[in-house]
Amino acid sequence: MNSENELPRPEVPRAVISRLSLYLRELQQLSRIGKETINSNQLGKRLGITDAQVRKDLAYFGQFGYPGKGYVCTELIAKIRHILGTDRIWPVVLVGCGNLGQALLGYQGFERVGFQVVAAFDNHPGIIGQEFSGLKVKAFSDLVSFISSESIRMAILAVPPGSAKFVVDQLVQGGISGILNFAPVTLSVPKRVSVIDVDLAMELEQLAFAVFKQSTEK
Repeated sequence: MNSENELPRPEVPRAVISRLSLYLRELQQLSRIGKETINSNQLGKRLGITDAQVRKDLAYFGQFGYPGKGYVCTELIAKIRHILGTDRIWPVVLVGCGNLGQALLGYQGFERVGFQVVAAFDNHPGIIGQEFSGLKVKAFSDLVSFISSESIRMAILAVPPGSAKFVVDQLVQGGISGILNFAPVTLSVPKRVSVIDVDLAMELEQLAFAVFKQSTEK
């Protein structure tokens, strides 16, 4: 319950969260090259966003920066990481160890931003027991017990579309709260479960549209 002097914060649009990730990446890059401070106008220009939008996005979470100085890069990085929840290590399971799953297991970028794939699962007899990027693939039948016993809250889904619904039901049963979905299918999940879809074919369609539009405007 809110106190008399405490107003509820408005719900944060997903677009704002997406831009926070953009700000974070840019700030990290600037910090690596020795940039100590930046203002909203400079940060916005680097990302093709207005300075007003930068300030509005950050205002959802409090007051940042210093008058006449702007933002201290290292401070804002720490604050954005705390907002996003990536100032800690999140254990993640991956389900589906075909070509895409194996590629995801080999991706080194997850741990740099706070995620560690701790287990991989598949139901193919020829894949179970194989080791990819230091992880031995577990049988899918062990999925629910593993995520329940280890209190895992996030999963990456890299299974064929025909298997997605059954797998998701098992993930939800085990207590998963967030799913990064690479299966080209819309998932039906309880409200407590968040799903982020990564449809590579759809992204290429959007890219094709942009390229085609450019070619027709010449």
